Amino acid sequence: MKYVIGVDLGTSAVKILLVNQNGEVCNEVSKSYPLIIEKSGYSEQNPEEWVEKTKAGLAELIAQFDGDVNDIEGISFSGQMHGLVLLDENNQVLRNAILWNDTRTTKQCQEIYDVVGKQRLLEVTKNPALEGFTLPKILWVKKEEPELFARAGVFMLPKDYLRYRIAGNIHMDYSDAAGTLLLNVAKREWSNEMLELFGLSTEICPPLVESHALVGNVTSEFAQATGLSEATKVFAGGADNACGAIGSGILSEGKTLCSIGTSGVVLSYEERNDLDFHGKVHYFNHGEENAYYTMGVTLAAGYSLSWFKDTFAKEEAFDQFLEGVDEVPAGSGGLLFTPYIVGERTPHADPIIRGSFIGVDASHERKHFARAVLEGITFSLNESIEIFRSSGKTIDSIISIGGGAKNETWLQMQADIFNAKIEKLTSEQGPGMGAAMLAAYGCGWFSSLKECAKSFIQTSKTYNSIPENVEAYKQLFIIYQQVYAQTKKLNEQLSQFRK
Repeated sequence: MKYVIGVDLGTSAVKILLVNQNGEVCNEVSKSYPLIIEKSGYSEQNPEEWVEKTKAGLAELIAQFDGDVNDIEGISFSGQMHGLVLLDENNQVLRNAILWNDTRTTKQCQEIYDVVGKQRLLEVTKNPALEGFTLPKILWVKKEEPELFARAGVFMLPKDYLRYRIAGNIHMDYSDAAGTLLLNVAKREWSNEMLELFGLSTEICPPLVESHALVGNVTSEFAQATGLSEATKVFAGGADNACGAIGSGILSEGKTLCSIGTSGVVLSYEERNDLDFHGKVHYFNHGEENAYYTMGVTLAAGYSLSWFKDTFAKEEAFDQFLEGVDEVPAGSGGLLFTPYIVGERTPHADPIIRGSFIGVDASHERKHFARAVLEGITFSLNESIEIFRSSGKTIDSIISIGGGAKNETWLQMQADIFNAKIEKLTSEQGPGMGAAMLAAYGCGWFSSLKECAKSFIQTSKTYNSIPENVEAYKQLFIIYQQVYAQTKKLNEQLSQFRK
C-alpha cells in the first residue's frame, strides 16, 4: 500500500494526516503553537514554531507507522491564508509572521484604495482591500519598520515558508497568491501594475506554481529529523479554503460548500474568471488548475454558538446545551439573532457592527435562544448564497462540514434556510484531506483531482428541505436582512463604551 501526507498549517495548530491509496486516514497528529498578541489588533506567530511543531508531528507520525517509510510517496500542504513572512536575501526570517486575523492595517487599506481606486482594484485582484490581506501588511512594514523592510528579499505565506524548510525551494501557488492583493487573478500572474504603484520590486514575489506541482523532495536534514525518506516528493499545496474545497469535492460548476468553524464560509466552484460580484464576496484561484472559487465569510459563525454556550452554560457539553432546539418551531417563537459579535465580513464588511437578539418575549426559554443563535448564523451564511444566486448561479446541493454538520437539527435547518439539499460526508477532514489529495494527484495515483474525489469522498446522509419551513424562513430572512441597517447607527454610538 502506498501513502501520502497532508499537512494543514492552521492558526492554532498543525494537523498532519497519513492517507492511503483508498482515501482512508490511517493516522493523524496535531501539534499546537501560540499566538503572539503584543497589542490590541495585533496577531503574529514565530515561523520557527511552525517548523518545529511540524517536524515533531511528522516524527511522531513516522514512529507510529509500521510500514515501509519509502511507501510514503508524497507530502503536500494546506495553510492559513494571507499571513506575511518576510525573508532577507539569505532566506532568513526578518520578523514574526503577521497573520490573517491581524487588524492593524486599516490605514494601509485606505491607502490602497486611494492609490489604485476601488474599481480598478476589483478588476485586477477581484477582491476589496481588507486588513487581513497580505499587501496591507507589506505596506505597514514598509512604513513602520523601513530599515527592516529594506533588507527584505522575498515575501512568503505561512505554508510556503514551512514547505521551503522541508524541500529547500521557494514557490507560491496560485490559490494562496490570490489572497495577497498582488496577483492578477484572471491572468494568473503577479500584477506589475500593483507592484509599481506601491514601489515594490518583482523580485519580492516568489515564483508561481500550480497547487499539485512537484517542487522538490524532502531534504536530507528534514528526513533525518523526522524519519521521512529523502525520496518523498514535495508538492506545492494550497490555501486552506481551496484545500477545504478539494477535500470536500468542490471540483465542478455548481458545487458549493458550507463550512462552519469559528468563522463560517460559503464557497462555490467557478469555471470562469470574469464574473463580477462587485467585491461583495471573495474571488480566488482554486487549487485545481485553471479554476476559481467565490467565497462569502461570516466572521462569528461557530464562535457565536460557543460564545453563547460559554456565557450561559459553560460546564455543559454542546449536545446537552442544544437539547430541545428540535422542539422549537422555525423562527424560534419570534426571536431573531444576528451573529455580528465581532463585526461582520459578508455582505457587510463592518468592524463596528455588533450582534442583536430581536423580539425577546417573556415566554422564551433557553432552547428558543439557542435555536435563534443557530438560525441567525445560518441566515448570515444564506446572505452569501443569495449573492451567488443573484449572479445567476444555480445552488441546489450544498456539502456541509465543520461544527454545523455535527448536529441533525442544524443540518435540517441549513436545508430549510438555504432551500437546498444538504449533504454530510462520511469522513470529514477538510483542508488536510485536500492537501493529501493534491499529493495523491501529484504522485500520479489519479488522472485528475475529480477522479481522486470520486475515490476519496463519499456522502453519508442527505437532508432535503421541508416546504413549510422554507416558506417560514423566507419571511424571517427578509426581517433578518433589515436588522443590520437598523442597528448600524446604534452600534456606532455604543462603540465608545466598549473596552
